[in-house]
Amino acid sequence: MVYILQVDFPHDGIFGEDFSNAFIDLANDISNEDGLLWKIWTENKDEKIAGGIYLFSNKNDAKRYLDKHTKRLESFGYKNIKAKIFDVNLPLSQICKADFLR
Repeated sequence: MVYILQVDFPHDGIFGEDFSNAFIDLANDISNEDGLLWKIWTENKDEKIAGGIYLFSNKNDAKRYLDKHTKRLESFGYKNIKAKIFDVNLPLSQICKADFLR
């Protein structure tokens, strides 16, 4: 079983290339998290929201990382952080082109 962690938060700051350049060290740090298979960074300049979609190999690492990341975001001054952990339905996901989950 694999798990999706969805996180988003209000973000009034930079977006696009500036966002990428500012957070490259954080991305490198996140890439070393136990159980993390991948992360998709998300941003919506119009709605002033940033966040990410993460795929974890197990629920315990997803929960542990959520706790760690929430504390980190709060230390950066972010508030109203929203997060959910989802079980991934593999058979249906694979039909819909998530073949990499085999």
